Amino acid sequence: MKTEKKSDLITAFPRMAAVAMSGLKNRLREDYERKYPGLGEIVHLILDEEETNAWALSAFPHLFLPDLVEAHIARLGLEPANTRHEVILTPAFARPFPLAAAC
Repeated sequence: MKTEKKSDLITAFPRMAAVAMSGLKNRLREDYERKYPGLGEIVHLILDEEETNAWALSAFPHLFLPDLVEAHIARLGLEPANTRHEVILTPAFARPFPLAAAC
């Protein structure tokens, strides 16, 4: 069994975080533009501003972005969009564990 080197994971982490953030921003943009079809430019500006704030808070900005966007939307007097999706994300480097065959 080949194991990945720790340095490979450390090098790949910023890229994985950026990819996760990009996908999350796209989903949030779609959700908020669906709820507020005439406010696409404002939604875009909010997402960009709160992405910057999320990166400043943590190396895991995708964990903070939805809440930051929701709070920003609330400050504008708008209702948050339904952004809760039944999607389970698994890291690209994850491999399934082999199960022992039952005897």
